[in-house]
Amino acid sequence: MTRIDTHIHHLSPVYKDAMDHAGVFNPSPPWSRETTLGFMDHFHIDGAVMAPAPYGTHFDGSGMTPADLARACNEETADLVRSNPTRFAGLAVLPLPDVEASLAELGRVYDDLGLDGVLMLSSVRGLYPGDSQMTPLFEELDRRNSYVFLHPNAFSEAPNPLPQYPAWVVEYPFDTTRAVLNLIYSGTMSAFPGVRIQLAHLGGTAPFLADRIASFGRMTPEALERVPAGVLSQLRAFYYDTGLCNNEFAFAAAERTVGFDRLVFGTDWPYLDMPEGTDPAPGLDFLGPEKRAQLDSAAGALVPRLSAK
Repeated sequence: MTRIDTHIHHLSPVYKDAMDHAGVFNPSPPWSRETTLGFMDHFHIDGAVMAPAPYGTHFDGSGMTPADLARACNEETADLVRSNPTRFAGLAVLPLPDVEASLAELGRVYDDLGLDGVLMLSSVRGLYPGDSQMTPLFEELDRRNSYVFLHPNAFSEAPNPLPQYPAWVVEYPFDTTRAVLNLIYSGTMSAFPGVRIQLAHLGGTAPFLADRIASFGRMTPEALERVPAGVLSQLRAFYYDTGLCNNEFAFAAAERTVGFDRLVFGTDWPYLDMPEGTDPAPGLDFLGPEKRAQLDSAAGALVPRLSAK
């Protein structure tokens, strides 16, 4: 059996230094390559997609420009992958919302560093994927048949309507859903089918709200002009990882909405509550051994080189 974790974060030293320099609160647990490999070994995880910490590169006072910070972080990610290429795949961070700088870094990410894909945040300073400003970036991502991991922004400038509750409780999945809505109705998903997009946390609330999302098109026919295949078909074009959603209720909603073949395994290490034993997701026991094995190894469409091992 092969188990590929499509949702693990790493906090590179240069990124942590930038956040410390800016005085930005960093809620990430302590991170190191060794502790990550220890986690993987304990839970029988053969390969992992290493995504940068989800804070973006645009925060004031870091001492670096967003483009320079992205370059430095991506070089450290490439070093991490080179240290153990049979177990690590690496995703790049881009200096969004600066599309021109992001295009320049994207070329370097693929052509010089050889990384496996890109981390894209659900929104950065009010800019959502699917905005027309990002069309040149999606054109290039499509040309390269890119793997994009869409993750909520853990450092969003938008105010939390209920600040007594941490944003990760509900604001993260809600912002993911906003990004999904915009990607579909902007026509981005239809126009750039070569971009393989993985949604964190089973797509936020998108599977549960699928019919409600589609109802906008039913009530507003002109909105469907850019969605010729239909809204539900476009929802099924995403991949959905199980990070922090490894339980029967969330999984059932996603599976019935988009199908089992669009689901991939993820943990969200190092942010998850550590389960006992050696199964990183005992809440998926209801699947049974055969379907669980299929899920654990389902990342081949996103990172075929890890699955091929």
